This record gives sequence, C-alpha cells and structure tokens, in this order.
Amino acid sequence: MTLQRLHVGPRMSAIVIHGDTVYLRGVTAEETAGRSLAEQTAEILGEIDSLLAEAGTDKSKLIAATIWLSDIRTVDEMNAVWDAWVVPGATPVRACIEALLQGADLKIEVQVTAAR
Repeated sequence: MTLQRLHVGPRMSAIVIHGDTVYLRGVTAEETAGRSLAEQTAEILGEIDSLLAEAGTDKSKLIAATIWLSDIRTVDEMNAVWDAWVVPGATPVRACIEALLQGADLKIEVQVTAAR
C-alpha cells in the first residue's frame, strides 16, 4: 500500500493516509492568548473535523485519540466540549495525558486516527 501525505512540511505532514486509515498531526489552537481550555478545545475539534473531511472521513469513524493537557486538573472542562462533539456510540479509544506544551498559553493538543 502507498502512503498519501497532505500538507507536507519540512517537519511533519498534517495528514497521512495509509490504506483506509487516516492519521492526523497533533492539532493545537491557532489563537491561545487569553483563551480558555474550552475555547481552545472547540477550535481544535473544528480543525479536526476539517482535516478529517479533507481526508474523506469524519468523526464518526474515529479509532483513537490522544489528548495532552497542560494541567490534568482541567480535564472536566475539556471533557464537556469533547463529550458534546464526539458521536455517541462511536467513541474512539482515548488517552488523556498531562504534558508541558510548547507555548505559555497553550492548554491542549489533540491527535486522532480514523478509518475511511
């Protein structure tokens, strides 16, 4: 099988497609200064929707999600946005990890894998 790469940069691609599996880069919010975790999460999930659509799939076909939070104590705030976004009955496997993220105002990064 061949690999299809979209939005290829010098360090990473935004999307890699292998067969019927779609891998997305870690997605962060473009605007972070003064924005809450909920606002950053909503922006990220919207970007994930766009990237998945470009790859020919959608959030109903998510396989896995990894979420990095700058402060794990804020997980409930993130979960409220996530739970409203994810398709009931089609939730992916998921890990949520606390990590030191790049940028003082960056509160979350999300990476997903989906089927096509």
